[in-house]
Amino acid sequence: MRTDRRRDPSGIGRAGRAALAVLAGAAVLISLTAPAPPGAEPAAHAAPATPAFTSVNYAVAVDQSASLEPGDIEAEKAAATRIAVGNVSASSHITVFGFASADNDTQRAVDPACPRTRLDAAGRESVGACVDKLRQRKETEGAGTDFPAAILQGVHELTSGTDPSVPRVLFLLTDGILDVSTSDSYGAESHREDEGQRRLELALKSAAAKNVQIWPLGFGPSPDQAQLDRMAAGGYQKGCVDLPSARPTARKVTGGRDVGPALERAFAAAHCLRYQPGPSSKRPPATLPITISPLATVGSIVVDKGDPEVTVTYTDPNGIKVPTTGKSAGSEFELAGGGSTVEALKIIDPVPGEWKIDVKAPEGHRSLPVAVSVLWQGELRGTITMDPPSPQPGQRTTVTMGLQTRDDYEIKDPADYAGLKVRSELTGDGFTPVPVSLADDGKGPDPTANDGSFTGTVTVPKSADGALKVRGTLTASGLSADTRSEGGQVASGPLPVTTALGPVRGSGHPGGTVTANLAVTNSSNAPHTLRLSLADVRAGLLTLSPSEIVVKPGASASHEITVRIGPAKAFEGRLDDEDPLGVGGTVTVQDSTDGDRVLVSTPLSVQVTAEPTLLDRYWWVLVIAAVLLVVGVLLALAWLRQRRRRRDPNGLMLHLIAEDGTVLGVHKAGHGQKQWYAFDIAEAHSNPRIERRTHGLYAVQRSPEGGAVLRRRGGARTRLTATGRADLTDRLSLALGEDSVRSGSPGTPDPVSTGAHDDYL
Repeated sequence: MRTDRRRDPSGIGRAGRAALAVLAGAAVLISLTAPAPPGAEPAAHAAPATPAFTSVNYAVAVDQSASLEPGDIEAEKAAATRIAVGNVSASSHITVFGFASADNDTQRAVDPACPRTRLDAAGRESVGACVDKLRQRKETEGAGTDFPAAILQGVHELTSGTDPSVPRVLFLLTDGILDVSTSDSYGAESHREDEGQRRLELALKSAAAKNVQIWPLGFGPSPDQAQLDRMAAGGYQKGCVDLPSARPTARKVTGGRDVGPALERAFAAAHCLRYQPGPSSKRPPATLPITISPLATVGSIVVDKGDPEVTVTYTDPNGIKVPTTGKSAGSEFELAGGGSTVEALKIIDPVPGEWKIDVKAPEGHRSLPVAVSVLWQGELRGTITMDPPSPQPGQRTTVTMGLQTRDDYEIKDPADYAGLKVRSELTGDGFTPVPVSLADDGKGPDPTANDGSFTGTVTVPKSADGALKVRGTLTASGLSADTRSEGGQVASGPLPVTTALGPVRGSGHPGGTVTANLAVTNSSNAPHTLRLSLADVRAGLLTLSPSEIVVKPGASASHEITVRIGPAKAFEGRLDDEDPLGVGGTVTVQDSTDGDRVLVSTPLSVQVTAEPTLLDRYWWVLVIAAVLLVVGVLLALAWLRQRRRRRDPNGLMLHLIAEDGTVLGVHKAGHGQKQWYAFDIAEAHSNPRIERRTHGLYAVQRSPEGGAVLRRRGGARTRLTATGRADLTDRLSLALGEDSVRSGSPGTPDPVSTGAHDDYL
């Protein structure tokens, strides 16, 4: 494959640019957080923890065999470089080497490129130069593909003098075709293929024994998928979490455009990150939206600029243009690769929601499209309840585990916890642990599918006696594990106090309330004091009242409990007036008179929206006012049109009358100007007649009362009825023909006066 360097100044081809983009971002978040220690259970009201970065030891093996195309070699080199440049942990280490085959004693299968390098600032800068030394081998240099040698070299680099507690990851960039047919060290030519397979098996066993994961990525026109799968399965299989998605997997690249997503998904899976592609790429100038999950504790927005002259501006969901370094509004920012073709903005505690990535470029640097994606790692919390919390032996109890962000908000988008594994079990005195199957499928005890609430039922063993505990663990790739437990107590018989309280749900604004009814029956002959409390809710978001209820002997009553929503400032600017913010938790009722026995433990869900503005509250007033205004304007316009029509002189038949009553001529008036038809008397002393004149001495218009009004320039106005006359000169007068007179509409007549010209406009 030939590279058009006129169109691609970097000279690495499309595949190289794609790999550059992906691994820049992927490495920015490489293995950011370690899973919680086994058995650790966070406190119900623990404050959000600052994300902790952990180091990773990894090696990149770059296939240099002749079976690859030149463009694939460049993509492999770009990938190795961007892993180093984008890494954020200064205690991580990388080793990069090339491999092909050793056909005789003077050759070697492995070409060292970058020795084990600590990825501090200086180390990141040095890796690019040493990776660039790698090249495709010629046929005479040993151009086969010796996987055993490459894997053993990777195992050696990852285990020699390294901390065994640090993850060990080998990325094998190859076409997946084992070829040692020309290597003398593999014995006779007829047995080399079998010997190669045998040695590969031994190399894979060595990797598995020394905790080295192998993540193959297949390049070239036809990578051997079976061979790639075999190498992925042969190494160490325990990933960052115990999920299938975190186990080493082979991926195949089918073309230049596929390199980016394939590499990014591989990196995300290997390091327990969640990968989210952005929209279709666009040429600058453009705005590319990308969404960051509310679960994210650290995220990296990766921008493949294609051209280093492209500049990028990042705007958070609140419309604030964020800095590329330092802290702002509770988040911390760090930019990598700002002057290269790919840059990645790492954000600690990012604002969740839709970010806008604005890209610009000067003339001559706008031909390459810009792509954006997000890699993130987050924290998932859970709430767990039993209903009833104090069951009798042999009785079924319903277990519900809800999902929350680390800020105790509910999770709305099922994509945020895709691949989640929920494990639960019931333990207690007198019986062995019983597994509990929880599902969010809307079937059986689960009321609604995909709402972030996992439900199941379990029968309490008849041998149970004493304390009970239900424990649930949430595990998802890219999300730290969370274990929650809820304690209970086996009831040997009917309880002295029984209660009924369903799930507490409602909605409101800051300062508002949500109410529910708690039914209580005391069948004993002594008073009981019940304590009410909230769990799994961050302080300040919600409060519960009353906190205590005293139930008299033999009493049966319903008590209203109130959940008050906190002030707007407690929600840290996350409230919206349209999209509710869900606050989840648990309402617990304990009988302090009966050894703090838990009587009720029910889920709580309050949907909070921002306090409506005056405009939100009284929009209907504005709508009514606007409608009335429009109606008023229309009526006024109609009245004006009617008024104009009623005064329009068009069609008036003007009769010029001599002093003896003879009609000297008839003239039909037109529309005139401003409802006045101006005219003059031509040849008044010889052959008098009416002629239209723009600035004539006379003018007429209809009268709303009927008839017309005659106006003299600078003189008085005269009412002209159907049967009357108006003097024009001492010998001539004006009359209206009967066929031209139109009755006026009922109403108050306009006065005829000697006022100004505009009185009748």
